[in-house]
Amino acid sequence: MADHTSAHSTFVVERTVNAKPARVFTAFSTEEGKQRWFAGGGEWKLLRRAMDFRVGGTEHLSGEWPNGKVTQFDARYHDIVENQRMVYTYEMHVNGNRISVSLATIELTPDGSKTRLKITEQGVFLDGYDDAGQREHGTGMLMDRLVAAFDEDMVKA
Repeated sequence: MADHTSAHSTFVVERTVNAKPARVFTAFSTEEGKQRWFAGGGEWKLLRRAMDFRVGGTEHLSGEWPNGKVTQFDARYHDIVENQRMVYTYEMHVNGNRISVSLATIELTPDGSKTRLKITEQGVFLDGYDDAGQREHGTGMLMDRLVAAFDEDMVKA
């Protein structure tokens, strides 16, 4: 019998985005918006993306890394308050192995012409495949990409 472990953790990632909440909400709630920032990086190759953004809806993203590792994100939306809040659960898989299950809350707060973005995540990290430090780092990198996407928009304007 394999040794199965569970490690629990909560973390918060906060950023300021150079856009009003409605535009930031669109970056989370539409496939077009998410394609700009929510994916692997570098040599990561998209395998499949699907999104049904509504309460009870699901999202799927999978891709392959140059070393052949396949990662998969599967989410279900539980609460959506337009331009203010999104609550969802998600599973992460690597090469078909479930590595974590998380509850995430994204809060958008107006700050003049900008938005304060706060993500709170509570996760269980399974069988030593992942840990909260890695996930917090990865979430921070994704939020940096989101911020950069809006900063690029400002430069183009």
